[in-house]
Amino acid sequence: MLAPGMRRTAQRTEVYNAIVALGGHCTAEEITEELHRSRPGFPRSTVYRALDALTASGSVYAAHLGEGATYYELASGDHHHAVCQVCGGVLHIQEELVSDLESHLQEGHHFKPLRTEVLVVGICDSCSRNPGPRAARRRTIDAHTHFS
Repeated sequence: MLAPGMRRTAQRTEVYNAIVALGGHCTAEEITEELHRSRPGFPRSTVYRALDALTASGSVYAAHLGEGATYYELASGDHHHAVCQVCGGVLHIQEELVSDLESHLQEGHHFKPLRTEVLVVGICDSCSRNPGPRAARRRTIDAHTHFS
């Protein structure tokens, strides 16, 4: 949902809806391509301006998932990521785990976190079992799969 108080323009709404259609974790380039399906010639510069406004308003989260492009997704509060370095799949890290880390730092080391950004880079289960070429687009790894 677009943030309250944000100026709602047709372009911002279209960019927001493209992120919804793509399922999040999409780049500005992928958003532009999605918009070109229904509106050929939709300016890339407009996509970037809309993303800046949507990010500044808190409607969209800009995730820096390691090296390369910035990935955009709908804002849903603070969240953190684990990224597969093979396929680029993304797993959302449970906020409780991050809260535990912040508590440990504060109680055990007298260090008060002001902002926490967690990015874990590794290899997902699927890639470790089936090495080979992967899809170009990032996917969300099933967050409900837990391994012991």
